[in-house]
Amino acid sequence: MTAGTANWSFTQDDFTAITDSMKRFLGETNSRCALLVDRSGQLVTTVGESLSLDTTAFATLTAADYSANDQLAKLVGENDFSSLFHQGEKESIYVADVARRLLLVIIFDSRTTVGLVRLRMKAEIEELTLLVDRVFSRGRNSAAPDGLLKGADDEIDKLFNW
Repeated sequence: MTAGTANWSFTQDDFTAITDSMKRFLGETNSRCALLVDRSGQLVTTVGESLSLDTTAFATLTAADYSANDQLAKLVGENDFSSLFHQGEKESIYVADVARRLLLVIIFDSRTTVGLVRLRMKAEIEELTLLVDRVFSRGRNSAAPDGLLKGADDEIDKLFNW
């Protein structure tokens, strides 16, 4: 079962612990914003500066980008790439895998360096993995409400059929 179809939910304590961890990371690295996205492209949460972009579309594109890079990794003989880095003139993006279920997306500018983001990322991923594993292990122990996702596929199709 993939993260996008798994039955899981955050408690308030889970959400607080995850967002506090992400906020601490932003403070340590002086990055602008952090987004937590599931592998299907669903935005889980965002912390930091408000972005003037469509975060729903951004999350979807980030997951697709990461998935495409997983396929590139396989083509060159790797199981996967654990992170991606996109450098722009003004803004850069660093994406890292969390527990093979979620993606941590860091948006940063010239106030920091990719080196500092990468340096702090390992500890952040370890902390978030522990928190996320706790959420998903709890989700395996409960049943999904009948009909909860009924019609979701049609609604998603409508979003992308312009």
